[in-house]
Amino acid sequence: MAGKREIPVEAFESFVSSINGLVWGPPMLVMILGVGLFLSIGLKLMPVLKLRAGFRLMWKGRTGAESEGEIPPFQALMTALSATVGTGNIAGVATAVFLGGPGALFWMWLTALVGMATKYSEAVLAVRFREVDERGAHVGGPMYYIRNGLGKKWAWLGVLFAVFAAVAAFGIGNTVQANSVADVLESNFQLPHWATGLILMVLVGLVLIGGIKRIGQVASALVPFMAIAYVLVGLVVLAINANQLPSAIAMVFTHAFSPVAAEGGFAGAAVWAAIRFGVARGIFSNEAGLGSAPIAHAAAQTKSPINQGMVAMLGTFIDTIIVCSITGLVIISSGAWTSGETGAALTSLAFETGLPGFGNYVVAISLAIFAFTTIIGWSFYGERCIEFLFGVKAIVPYRVIWILAIPVGATINLGLIWLIADTLNAMMALPNLVALLLLSPVVFKLTREHFEKERSVGTS
Repeated sequence: MAGKREIPVEAFESFVSSINGLVWGPPMLVMILGVGLFLSIGLKLMPVLKLRAGFRLMWKGRTGAESEGEIPPFQALMTALSATVGTGNIAGVATAVFLGGPGALFWMWLTALVGMATKYSEAVLAVRFREVDERGAHVGGPMYYIRNGLGKKWAWLGVLFAVFAAVAAFGIGNTVQANSVADVLESNFQLPHWATGLILMVLVGLVLIGGIKRIGQVASALVPFMAIAYVLVGLVVLAINANQLPSAIAMVFTHAFSPVAAEGGFAGAAVWAAIRFGVARGIFSNEAGLGSAPIAHAAAQTKSPINQGMVAMLGTFIDTIIVCSITGLVIISSGAWTSGETGAALTSLAFETGLPGFGNYVVAISLAIFAFTTIIGWSFYGERCIEFLFGVKAIVPYRVIWILAIPVGATINLGLIWLIADTLNAMMALPNLVALLLLSPVVFKLTREHFEKERSVGTS
């Protein structure tokens, strides 16, 4: 009987896997990197060149006294980062290295560098085309900049994005996070999956009652603390592995362009695997091109789309160039990548190798906090999409379903959840990438005018 029950699950998994192979095939990877590269060139590499200015704006934007909006610019970035810095930074990087070899980290970096221009453009459009809903709240994101920027004939594309994002949120932003936390807490603290699910459900419910302002406050308190603590411990492990670090970095660059042979528990990987899993997990982690982060940035208290865009692009830099790099280099320099472990267990092993009796607990606690903030951040994204589709009356029912999905996610099979989340990511990215290409002249014009005005003020 048990065998009979498994057949439909296996058939469904096979179906989702075939869809996944299609949506994450060469055309999608070319489109994600291509749109990012096109925007980077159109912006004359401004996101990379103005990185320091972006950090200055972020620091200045802690108070948010500048304009109408729900939350200060800093809180908007922290809300976006709360949804971005999650299991992708711990389990996702490990999965990319396990499936694609050390070279996958190079492709994650490349995705992030061009993704900064993508994230900048998303936030610029989100603020430029945002609306005020019937409650007086500022709402925006791809569905709004598609409808308000491209006109009514493109409205169907905005609806498509909102549908995919509202459903995808339950994968990338809810069940994947809950499942990963449940796994890591059970293996390190012997806490049952169901108990983790219930605890998460209660904590998330308490935050969501307060809406975006509460989410912004919790995110701005937790996100900087958790990211800095994780990075510092990671740097300690890298210092311990210092003699292995040059060869680890060399492997990242070498195997980005050449296959990696089987070794220990590592099955070997072709260059295509490094590219595919590096880009896919990079997008899963930093969400550049997905269209999720601009939903948070649209709520920022700012008059300037450009300033918020420059704050937004930091999300990709912090998430991938800093946090994911720490995870990836710890895994490679420790030698754990050939152990046969994958996901959070691989990252745990790598940290434990450097810091015996302590490293695995750092990963477990970091992952739990990362995932908790991701669940609250993505609940906001899902809410805004549901509001776009059905109005404000749909928000409370969506929150209830969201909270109830957490313990379900904590207790079901992780492999299938990852697969579904990965597939839905690509499907919500498509409408957004099309919109970014079509609206790129607006981004370039606003950017050019902003910096021309800045120069004229500076010289007068």
